[in-house]
Amino acid sequence: MSVPERPRDGSWVLAVDLGSGGPKVGYVSLAGELAWCWYERADALGGSATQDAEAWWATIKEVAKRGLAESGLPGADVVGVAITGQWASTVPVDETGHPVAECLMWSDTQGGHHSQRRFGGPIAGYRPTVLATWLRRSGGVPNPSGADPVSHMLHLRHDRPEVNARWYLEPVDYLTMRFTGVAAATAMSMTAAWLTDNRNLAVLEYDQRLVRLAGVDPTRLPPLVASGSVVGTVLPEVAAELGISAAAQVVTGAPDLHSAVVACGAVGLYQAHVSLGTSAWVSCPLPAKKTDVVRQMAAVPGIGDGNYVLANNQDNAGRALEWFRAAYAPELSYRELEDMAAGVAPGAGGVVFTPWLTGERSPVDDRLARGGFHNLSLATGRPHLARATLEGVALNLRWLLEAADTFTGRRLDPIRLIGGGAQLDLWCQVLADVCHRTFTRMGDPLFGGLRGAALFLGMATGAVDPRELDGLVPTDRVFSPNSGNREVYDRLFEHFPRLHRGQRRFFAELNGT
Repeated sequence: MSVPERPRDGSWVLAVDLGSGGPKVGYVSLAGELAWCWYERADALGGSATQDAEAWWATIKEVAKRGLAESGLPGADVVGVAITGQWASTVPVDETGHPVAECLMWSDTQGGHHSQRRFGGPIAGYRPTVLATWLRRSGGVPNPSGADPVSHMLHLRHDRPEVNARWYLEPVDYLTMRFTGVAAATAMSMTAAWLTDNRNLAVLEYDQRLVRLAGVDPTRLPPLVASGSVVGTVLPEVAAELGISAAAQVVTGAPDLHSAVVACGAVGLYQAHVSLGTSAWVSCPLPAKKTDVVRQMAAVPGIGDGNYVLANNQDNAGRALEWFRAAYAPELSYRELEDMAAGVAPGAGGVVFTPWLTGERSPVDDRLARGGFHNLSLATGRPHLARATLEGVALNLRWLLEAADTFTGRRLDPIRLIGGGAQLDLWCQVLADVCHRTFTRMGDPLFGGLRGAALFLGMATGAVDPRELDGLVPTDRVFSPNSGNREVYDRLFEHFPRLHRGQRRFFAELNGT
């Protein structure tokens, strides 16, 4: 990217957005200007539930150095480092912050049998006492199927005693430690572990009762600090290697959910945004702690008005399109795939795609569900399947949005849109038509996390007033629903949740252990 006019104070932030498909790295001003950005999609389709955290660090260092050289920015003008990205993953590290084993990703369920014994039961999959204890204090519960930090910690403790870790860190906290040498976490970054009492966010301690009931080793939990505080400055040797100022401040890492709130300028109560990335979610700031365990959504420690944000996750969004391209159209670019899908009328000839390729979390918790194309005929061609893939993700998001409406007690509309999938105009319009809501796409949606991380640092250091955010985040285009397509999409959506209900037993029998 070209370098914009330097900000008045000459200050830039090295921002890192560590997604499931690899890191994005960029230099962003404290006013949200993107000076230079980099991203190369890594393989996220191979089925592996682990990644090499040392490789993340090596890539980030190499790209950060390249960014200074290619952008021409003075390293002395880099005043801060901000990290955002995936959460509910676990990096075991030694006392210096170096990994002692691979990162267990948010989809890793190797410890699921431990979680099932501790938490599993007859009420929405949980034991009644577990639900009562956790929901009252934390607002969420470690999942009996695994695929969360408590399951990872139990797996490492009981199944892999040879992994001698000093700390179990979330990825954003791991990278913060590599920059600063300081082990620290926040109620935000540790949300998916559900080990903090979230009734009072001013308490910077783990809930000892929850820690004991979870069966995890409390000595390996990183110290808690305030969300949005400065952890420290960049280690001198890291600053020298990268060519940035050793005085650069490093703020606490923020999950991608929270940086998206900032990147969309949607920090007011009930101001909604949707992220259309590898996975998808719908969120907004909320005034109080609340949980819907059936639909797997909760108000978690957050940012913006009310200090809580809505958390949920649709497991497959952009990843579903990646899968389709790899399986059915590897010779086409995403733009060519979009053009092919655009040649098919809304409704894809009656073909419905269910995007549960790795199961689902919200609005239905079913890790055994699997995706599929439904209602195929001899007239179905590849263009129909391409459009059905886009529409299926949108139908699932409508299902999630309606659950979010119930949770918040209001219809979330209009909605700001961020994420790599939002680069496709057709997909944005399909979302608007299927959900019958207005979506405003943010500028540079692929790199929105980088902008959000930099502005988060600006707020943490006092350089950015949250009231200024709406004027600092650019919007690109508004997608309004086409009423002429409502009937066909309403008809498809009427059957969409039924497809899951009708196949749940089928999924369990084929995919259960």
